[in-house]
Amino acid sequence: TMNQTIDISKLSAAERAELARQLGEAEVREQRERKDAYEGIKVQFLQDVKARLMRHVQDCRDFKEWLRGEAEAYMKVLHQYGQLKRDDQLGFSVKDGDFKVQMKGSRVKRFDERADVAEKRLVDFLNAWIARTDDGRRNPMYKLAMGMIQRNEAGDLDYKSISQLYELEADFNDAEYSSIMQLFKESHCVEGTAIQFYFETKDKYNRWTKVEPSFNKM
Repeated sequence: TMNQTIDISKLSAAERAELARQLGEAEVREQRERKDAYEGIKVQFLQDVKARLMRHVQDCRDFKEWLRGEAEAYMKVLHQYGQLKRDDQLGFSVKDGDFKVQMKGSRVKRFDERADVAEKRLVDFLNAWIARTDDGRRNPMYKLAMGMIQRNEAGDLDYKSISQLYELEADFNDAEYSSIMQLFKESHCVEGTAIQFYFETKDKYNRWTKVEPSFNKM
């Protein structure tokens, strides 16, 4: 029978070798089956999470786009009804019952398309520069400069960070670096508006509490 006990002492050397081979194959097969089962579970988990995540992300994008349009239209209504303190006001706060919406706007300095060229030239310059240094990518000036050109969530360069690059011009003391900095300076002639939305509801104690759409704050 399958459950029959084998007396190894009665097996020949060849039979023992064959038994060891069979046991080894069975172990390998079991490990492969366990690995395949795990991989299947992992793939299914990731596919399920990704599918729901991407729907959530798209819903958030749609909501943000819709809200921006509605808020801009509401701002025009506020202006028409004389509800704005200043004509150049960039935001508002409105509430009804237990719900409040705030739109806050601020003027920000942005860069035009020349900054994209300057960014690429800077990366090329820094990579060529560290190739001539002993510590390579660990070089503090390299790490600092690369950190300054990290883009924000909106994909924009940060004006204050780029401004700090100008302070490194004397340290690099290189004509190409100076030329890149000049291009950055020429490109930040565009002024934009940063818009943020905030939501609040009243809790059971009648206190205003923030409603934060951020996933990890829910």
